[in-house]
Amino acid sequence: MSLAEALDALARRYPGESGARQPVHTVYGGAQLFKSDTTVKLGAVALRALQEHGGGPAEFARAIGVGEALAETIHARVVDKLQREPVEDFRIDFEDGYGNRSDDEEDGHAAAAAREVAAGMTNGTLPPFIGIRIKPFSQELMPRAVRTAEIFLRTLLDDAGALPPWFVVTLPKIQVTEQVAALADLFDELEPKLGLAAGALKLEFMIETTQSIPILAQLPDAARGRAVAAHFGTYDYTASCNITASQQRMDHPACDFARNMMQVAYAGTGLWLSDGATNIMPIGDRATVHAAWRLHADHIRHSLINAYYQGWDLNPAQLPTRYAAVYSFFLEGLAAATERLRNFMEKVGQATLVGDVFDDAATGQGLLNYFLRALNCGAITEEEALATGLTLEELRSRSFVKILKGRRGADDSRKPLS
Repeated sequence: MSLAEALDALARRYPGESGARQPVHTVYGGAQLFKSDTTVKLGAVALRALQEHGGGPAEFARAIGVGEALAETIHARVVDKLQREPVEDFRIDFEDGYGNRSDDEEDGHAAAAAREVAAGMTNGTLPPFIGIRIKPFSQELMPRAVRTAEIFLRTLLDDAGALPPWFVVTLPKIQVTEQVAALADLFDELEPKLGLAAGALKLEFMIETTQSIPILAQLPDAARGRAVAAHFGTYDYTASCNITASQQRMDHPACDFARNMMQVAYAGTGLWLSDGATNIMPIGDRATVHAAWRLHADHIRHSLINAYYQGWDLNPAQLPTRYAAVYSFFLEGLAAATERLRNFMEKVGQATLVGDVFDDAATGQGLLNYFLRALNCGAITEEEALATGLTLEELRSRSFVKILKGRRGADDSRKPLS
């Protein structure tokens, strides 16, 4: 292979971030309970929890470790989010959150959940992202997992005629690449039968076994272009490491190792990375709820600092802290990021120094991604994003390279002809 061929192959393998919106979380619930308006109801429960236990902006901020200066802003934006779009991503669960049931019962729930998704598409009550988690492709459970996926997809397509946007199937407890390949094979078989375009069905990996770590880089090849994300499963992974239950937690060093391995394997591939869940629920009196909220917020900050911008939530009362922690992460750095990007854009193509932070061209896309993520999740307003000196059109391009080319082109067009 020539160098040019090798570089072309490298570019195909590592295309970089797509710029598409990534949800900040995945909420999951048992398939037997899913209804077309489930996420709307979760938002109402979350808002009630905030009202009952938050105690107002200042107390809520203290409870989760947010500075007083941001208390009012964050509280107002969390309330707005819970009223407008309480859940960004929902996974209808046929695995841990569902359990083992009779075949007849799971057949019925697969069809019923699909009909509810179809109703939600009609009623506009689904979250922006949605999918199902099937059982593992183990020797014992693979036939059941395949049957559930087929029933769900066939019923959904019969009722709705199309998949909802950003629909995905989650494959748990991966141990060998052949499990991923088998799901891709199933999709190859189902798409023509269901009248779907080739490649329409997407999948995501659950990284929650020690066996999956050595084969991380091989999994996208096994998925044959169908993989969109990799989600870390905290508690199954720590259990597979023989870590005792009392020490199974999000910030355990074993989890940091696995997440770092995922980052190395998937950086530049375009796959979204998601962290796991905090399993201490904010249920009980106010002191108990505040303690669980603080733990949840601390775990989210740990994820965000380590570039995991998505995580799993298990209870509607965790939604206020999910958004508050994400919003505070972005808002606390807003002034510095705005100054850096504004200064950068004023000196297009040149290195800049703002305070004690030196920026070169590689930083530009990272700064742009900061504002795109903050806008997408509701942490900042359009007006705050435009304070960078970018236009809405430039922001929507999602590409720092395109912005640079556009500005350089505009500058060149203003130069007099010699």
